[in-house]
Amino acid sequence: MRILGIETSCDETAVAVLEDGHIVRADLIASQVDLHQKYGGVVPEIASRRHIETIGPLVLSALAVADCAAESLDAVAVTTQPGLIGALLVGACFARSFAYALQIPVIPIHHIEGHIAAVFLEHPAIVFPAIALVASGGHTDLYRLDPTGEYHILGRTTDDAAGEAFDKGARLLGLGYPGGPAIDRAAAAGDPKRIRFPRPRTAKEDDFSFSGLKSALARRLALAEEKDALADLAASYQAAIVDVLVEKTVRAAVRERARAILLVGGVAANRLLRRRIGEEGARLGLATYIPAPRYCTDNAVMIAMAASLRQTRGTPLPDTRVSI
Repeated sequence: MRILGIETSCDETAVAVLEDGHIVRADLIASQVDLHQKYGGVVPEIASRRHIETIGPLVLSALAVADCAAESLDAVAVTTQPGLIGALLVGACFARSFAYALQIPVIPIHHIEGHIAAVFLEHPAIVFPAIALVASGGHTDLYRLDPTGEYHILGRTTDDAAGEAFDKGARLLGLGYPGGPAIDRAAAAGDPKRIRFPRPRTAKEDDFSFSGLKSALARRLALAEEKDALADLAASYQAAIVDVLVEKTVRAAVRERARAILLVGGVAANRLLRRRIGEEGARLGLATYIPAPRYCTDNAVMIAMAASLRQTRGTPLPDTRVSI
């Protein structure tokens, strides 16, 4: 079975061809980082226009790389929520038109469902129940995954997501955009214990909050008498974010009697977070599954993989049965 995956939820146009749920025939991404860098973040109108310009040629290129004709496709999987509405519409409208011309089904995929599905591409034999931490620019969510294929939301961010905290922190530090990789690089030479940033708490133990942490960094930078090294600021700020993510994920895994931890989403590419989750999993005797960095950030392989899992596991995330 060959599935064409399309992902346009934010600022990257991504197209992939996945065969039989494990063979990546094509995996292409047209990045827009150069367009949005000068604004310090994604401009929705600019993102939507670039998707329109890019998606058609990128699909043709993906089919060429996959060495397959459009008529050999069995389905089109596309991200339909959540994301920038204009960007989502570009992908959804193209997918629907393309599939209609070929008389094949369209499978709407939730962006978070796609991120979780990325793990199954490289680790098909995951043990359950499992706790999945989804950490990205727009989401910081905890899910319990059951053997039956059910996904249960345990907690989510009440304000800024972890990826947003990285982006805003990098902007305050003058490190540029995207912020996650910039802070990761700067932190490598810093002392994570040099500055004690707060570890935000929430009323519900599985929820997350990072807006106060960003404010703490701004206040620290505003103190004229403080002359902290940039690397120490980056390392300490990163450590605070990672500590919260790891603590809440591990606590949920113990409480829910999980056998495994999944770490997915763009923030899962962070080296400190990957190492800490692996260490905590090993300490507790839990299996840990983390996609390769390429499949942590937005991509279309994960969208096609989510559609493939629908054929075998059957159950999508709650509220993902949407029409396009």
